[in-house]
Amino acid sequence: MIKKNQNPPNYTLLGLVLALVFLGVTVIASASSVLSWQNHTNTYYYLVHQILFGVLPGLLILALFSKINYHFWQKLAPILMLAAFLLLILVLVPGLGVVSGGARRWLDLGVVSVQPSEFAKLAMVVYLAAWFARKQKNLHDFVSGFLPSLLMVGLMAFLIFRQPDMGTLIVLAATAATMFFAAGSHIRHLLGTAGLAFAALYLAIVTTPYRVARVITFLDPARDPQGIGYHVNQALLAIGSGGLFGVGFNRSLQKYNYLPEPMGDSIFAVVGEEMGFLRSALIILMFMALAWLGLKIAQRTSDQFGRLLAVGLTAWIGLQAFINISAMLGIMPLTGIPLPFISYGSSSLLATLAGMGILLNISRQTG
Repeated sequence: MIKKNQNPPNYTLLGLVLALVFLGVTVIASASSVLSWQNHTNTYYYLVHQILFGVLPGLLILALFSKINYHFWQKLAPILMLAAFLLLILVLVPGLGVVSGGARRWLDLGVVSVQPSEFAKLAMVVYLAAWFARKQKNLHDFVSGFLPSLLMVGLMAFLIFRQPDMGTLIVLAATAATMFFAAGSHIRHLLGTAGLAFAALYLAIVTTPYRVARVITFLDPARDPQGIGYHVNQALLAIGSGGLFGVGFNRSLQKYNYLPEPMGDSIFAVVGEEMGFLRSALIILMFMALAWLGLKIAQRTSDQFGRLLAVGLTAWIGLQAFINISAMLGIMPLTGIPLPFISYGSSSLLATLAGMGILLNISRQTG
């Protein structure tokens, strides 16, 4: 399982991941301080929770997974996918799934809540990489090569849609589409599936008032600044207030109950306010560098499973970061997904660090 005499990992990738995690801890210390005091009369409650249940176990997982031969996950792919399906189903069971903000996305384990959809993304990446590697000669065959994997992704997407969690659904679908394309699926199959997916997305939006409101807000943020446009307008106000150099660490005004989810989905707005445009742009460049390194690792990988696994892991992190930041900048509609490595949430951090541990192991076997 743990392969000896491996090359050193890609230290640049490792450094970027650790820097983003450290940055996340720093920003959470500021962004969560107000809510920590209001909810727990402890300024550092959420910071300590993130460190104990996210950062420390996550770094252990990162170190362990970076040493486990990535081919080990190829054998476990069906089990991982089955476990992901089971957890996503349990979330929907009354009494087991935790309802918050009108959504049922968490399982309450007592000390900590787990969000299965975060781990489902990792399971899907591993499963698709294993499937495409095994069906490499049949990928152009719709029935035996394309359809079975599409049905698995579709079932997972349906379970996530039922929570509902459109942000995670979009990231999952975009990551899967990237892997289908990288694997060499027939372009006609991809275009047909994309057409059906966009039609389903359109129906999901127009039949749900709050999703329609989000699209309206995206098209015209000034339409109702105290109503449907409140979130995006507060995010833009926070980022705009930061200027070039920011207002300074722990000096955000928007975290004082103006900006929704200041330590979660909206944390990049707090980053923009406190750190300013220049340092916020540096964070974006860090994510771009991570994506570039991931694709270079995929390019250098000799076997199909490792190549597709690297592509999937890179696409997942890169797309999620792009969607989160774009929503805060008003470039895309709000979706409600965490910024990888930085947003508060142990499930997201554990899943992404597990994925990066696997990517680091791939880099150790590419020279």
